[in-house]
Amino acid sequence: MSGHSKWANIKHKKAKTDAAKGVSFAKFSREIIIAAKIGGGDINGNFRLRTAVEKAKAGGLPNDTIKRAIEKGAGGSSNENYEEITYEGYGAGGVAVFIEAATDNRNRTAGDIRSYFTKFGGNLGETGCVGWIFEPVGEIIIETPKTPDKKSKEEVKMFTFDELFEDCMEFDPKDVAQEDGEYKITTTVEGFQSTVEGLEKLGYKLKSSELTRVPSNSCEITDSAIVRKVMLLLEKLEEHDDVQNVYSNFEADEDLINQVAQNL
Repeated sequence: MSGHSKWANIKHKKAKTDAAKGVSFAKFSREIIIAAKIGGGDINGNFRLRTAVEKAKAGGLPNDTIKRAIEKGAGGSSNENYEEITYEGYGAGGVAVFIEAATDNRNRTAGDIRSYFTKFGGNLGETGCVGWIFEPVGEIIIETPKTPDKKSKEEVKMFTFDELFEDCMEFDPKDVAQEDGEYKITTTVEGFQSTVEGLEKLGYKLKSSELTRVPSNSCEITDSAIVRKVMLLLEKLEEHDDVQNVYSNFEADEDLINQVAQNL
């Protein structure tokens, strides 16, 4: 799931195995169930559910599975009673790690997460020990518009960065930036929904939109052995069924990360 940009970018380039995809599918379904249970099964009237469904579809979750997850949550037929909880701690080298989980067994989840921190040279901390580093924000990604093929019937809104920037000002975003052929709009949590809906009404096609957390500082690691421990910790956490999102302020040279990743 989400994490610090450099690590996340490299991670996303790795081939998806069937096992990894299965873990992702389980996480998508769990978020849909929770969203539907809290706000009902109407996507149009439940923005969190809508966001969860869009993210699940982008991740390849089948429509039938999405439908069943919504019915489970909205209809109360799910046997799981998920509790949303966060964990905080430090990985090797002092890297801050913030975890969002959804669990039906708090003791099991806490025990597993604590064991991962211990195994890879870190320690699970108290609530608040690193949470202040990670600011909750909304993040919206819009691809740079491309002129459609002449045979295509799809209508594409053509715009410049300046035009998008001006339109975004109506919604008072925290930041509007251009990165790697995409536009990224950062909002407050409170302004996230109105910005998403407002941009869509103006004709913008969003590539993705989600609530995430952004670290206010970074912890740069140059020792390959420590980088390996941090990467193993983050990977192990993300593979856990109960963990929905993992955020860290881990920073390292991209070549070093790639080198270590090949030997994980």
